Amino acid sequence: MGTAASIRSRLIAEFPDAEVEVEDLTGTDDHFQAQVMTSQFRGKTLLEQHRMVYAALGDLVNGPIHALALHTRTAPGLALVAGPAADATPVSPAARATFPSNGGSDRG
Repeated sequence: MGTAASIRSRLIAEFPDAEVEVEDLTGTDDHFQAQVMTSQFRGKTLLEQHRMVYAALGDLVNGPIHALALHTRTAPGLALVAGPAADATPVSPAARATFPSNGGSDRG
C-alpha cells in the first residue's frame, strides 16, 4: 500500500464518518495534501483538529511523510476545496509553496 493510501486508511479508521481526500503533491510519495471533514471536529479549534489528525497518522508523520498540507472541516455537506479559507492552513511552508491556488508563491 502506498503512502497516500496508508494516510487515507488511517484517517478513515480514526474518523469513520469522515470524508477524506489525500493527494501526493509531487509524485515522490512524501509531500501530501490531506482534506478531512468529520463530525468529530465539531467544537474543536483548528489546532485541536490538526493534532487529532497527526495523532491518527502516528509514525507516518516522522517517517514517510516529509510535508503535509492539512485542511480540516466540520460542517456536513461542505465541499472539500483547497485554497484560502479560515480553517484551511497548510502545515508546512514547503507544502504551501506547491499549492496551485497561490501560483507557487508563499506570498499567498
